Amino acid sequence: MPLDDTPLPADPADALAAVAALRRLADRLEDAAVEQAMRAGWSWPQVSEALGVTRQAVHKKHAKRLIAGGVTLRRRGE
Repeated sequence: MPLDDTPLPADPADALAAVAALRRLADRLEDAAVEQAMRAGWSWPQVSEALGVTRQAVHKKHAKRLIAGGVTLRRRGE
């Protein structure tokens, strides 16, 4: 998408603040969605495919938080 078609606030500080806020929101949404999927019995490969990242990347980013939250994680072959 050309930059000319992207709606931006006139002030660059406001535009950058919006980007930062969207990144924080995206991270929270990802955390919640991954937890929901894992609680529903999804495998790491299913989650990674849905997110468009490697299984290793999604595991590294989310496993400790999920375990701490009491989520039972599937092991390979389960």
